Amino acid sequence: MSQIESSPSPIADLSYRNYDLGLQNPRMRWWVISKLMIQLAFKRKAVWVCSVFSAWYYIVLAIIMFFVEQMSSASGNDQMSKSFISRLIWKDQFVHGFSYGQLLFMTIALYIGAGAIANDNRANALLVYLSKPVTKLDYVIGKWVGVFIPLFAVSAVPAVLFYLYGIMSFRSYGFFTDDPWLLPKVLLGLTFGSSFLSSLIVGFSSMFNQGRMAGAAYAGLYFLTNFFTQMITISWVMMHRGEGTESPLLPLITNVSYLSVDGLNIAMFKTILGTNGSARLGMPSPIPQIPRPDLWVVLLGVGGLTLLSLFIAWRRVRAVEVIG
Repeated sequence: MSQIESSPSPIADLSYRNYDLGLQNPRMRWWVISKLMIQLAFKRKAVWVCSVFSAWYYIVLAIIMFFVEQMSSASGNDQMSKSFISRLIWKDQFVHGFSYGQLLFMTIALYIGAGAIANDNRANALLVYLSKPVTKLDYVIGKWVGVFIPLFAVSAVPAVLFYLYGIMSFRSYGFFTDDPWLLPKVLLGLTFGSSFLSSLIVGFSSMFNQGRMAGAAYAGLYFLTNFFTQMITISWVMMHRGEGTESPLLPLITNVSYLSVDGLNIAMFKTILGTNGSARLGMPSPIPQIPRPDLWVVLLGVGGLTLLSLFIAWRRVRAVEVIG
């Protein structure tokens, strides 16, 4: 009997009795969840590949401006560089850079966030999370921040680098003087854009037990709404080219043309920067730019869907009662 009592127990002691290290602030419990997600996100090669390709517009524009300047210097005639660079509306270049990255931002959100809650549902990991000193609010915030920070970093780094390149090389062309608050506005737009996508994917993830299903549902919403708004955009262009520019339906069609995931993001970005857009790369285009929609469309679309997605995630994450 004494042998049995003195033998080591096969069950590990998982309590906190043997913990003698310091205690962290309990308000930062969500950061433990976020940090793990961020680390896993940046370990994925697909995230890095999508990040590089999402910045292609900034890269191409910087290369074009560099070669135009070099050719002007070599020929001793700076009129070529002046005529090209003077056509650029700087804030619109950030709009284009943000717009062309939308599909890849969505892909990154899928890689990072589709299984954020769905895979925990499948593995019954919520039983573990919520039986620890972690509240439902800690869990939802942790998952949301774990998607938001990589998305914001991916979109902000190329924009900031392009801004620094512009402010060092093109101040004489009005890069800074046209709008001294351009960088804060760009960062604010990227913050709202990343928040919007993060909220959507976390909300979708909470409704499923498999990350693939959550990702498929989110991608379906993205592509279906994008296809719909593309058809509306074609109608807007045809009406604008014809005799329908005075039609009372034109403002309605303008607003509806932004009712997609990427459309709402672009509308929000245009609203913050205060622009209706201009031709890509400063090149003349026969296709007119669709002006930004009314403010209520942006607030209802981006704000409403963000809050709805977070509410769905909040409702789907259920606390577990631990009976001791």
